[in-house]
Amino acid sequence: MSTAAVHRPGRLGDPTMTLATDPRADRRMVAVMEPMGIAGESPPTPVTASSSLDEMHAYVDAAEPMYETLFDALYDTLPPVEGVSSRTEVISGLDGNDIALYIHAPADADGPLPCVYHIHGGGMVLLKASGKSYVRWRDELAALGLVAVGVEFRNASGALGRHPFPAGLNDCMSGLQWVATNREALGISTITVSGESGGGNLTLATTLKAKRDGCLDIIDGVFAQCPYISGAYSDPPADLPSLIENDQYFLDVANMGAIMRLYDPTGASDNNPLAWPLHASEQDLTGLPPHVISVNELDPLRDEGLAYYRKLLAAGNAAQSRTVNGTCHAGDVIFRGAIPDVYAATAAALRDFAYSM
Repeated sequence: MSTAAVHRPGRLGDPTMTLATDPRADRRMVAVMEPMGIAGESPPTPVTASSSLDEMHAYVDAAEPMYETLFDALYDTLPPVEGVSSRTEVISGLDGNDIALYIHAPADADGPLPCVYHIHGGGMVLLKASGKSYVRWRDELAALGLVAVGVEFRNASGALGRHPFPAGLNDCMSGLQWVATNREALGISTITVSGESGGGNLTLATTLKAKRDGCLDIIDGVFAQCPYISGAYSDPPADLPSLIENDQYFLDVANMGAIMRLYDPTGASDNNPLAWPLHASEQDLTGLPPHVISVNELDPLRDEGLAYYRKLLAAGNAAQSRTVNGTCHAGDVIFRGAIPDVYAATAAALRDFAYSM
């Protein structure tokens, strides 16, 4: 029997490792992240699960503009996407609030096209669908022959907060129902629900809610990217080792343990699959439409996405998984300028899946 040491990846093998020093990382991505100070050792998070809600809200209020500035800088220098038209529709939500829907389509669309109903990231607590990176994503999807609809749901904190669970989920369902009702006017054939990170959570939760509400037939496919779905960030379990392996690789697990509390301040929904879909039972998951679960190799959230994929299979669903190697959390969609081939591959995978429905 060999006595050679077993190599453990990332911070499981070397607790001091960073994205910048991890040999698995795409060096093009790291080269962009390093000048921004987001590839090396992270300072201690200013908020943890033991912080007060006021402290957590203050943190998000300060962090949100910095994230928006970061993402804007990554997209400011890109040329515009040609051949795409866009408009905004404002609808009334389940809770009586106004919801903006951003509709992007090929300018020369001829006949019904598949629709991607996009739910943006931000941990359900910050960022906006109107942000430059999300506008760009919808434009690029439209240029690939899709109708892309982004929903401006209420966040649990930040500029569009403070609206904890289930406000954002209700808004996502309201927008989806409007899109389904207006299929003909929108020129769409099928609806694929998709989103990344917190948007991945809401993508899966919206699907579970549609089943509970008896309207699952309005969803033809589900494409969830790097979904933030376990809620297990204050005490990472052994069966989700990526929470330790890739901790502080762009995302800080202790920080996530804090901001998740803004989504559900009392903790009453910690095991509710509509809040944290990884808690879905086999009964919850039975009979769902086809899914793709896309994860990033160097993401703390990688293993919870793969665990959900396995639960989908165990419940008898058609499901695929894809792992984008060399990338951090959502790196394949955030760092479009640095790794355009990786970005294009993810966009093409979503397009091909939507067209297969």
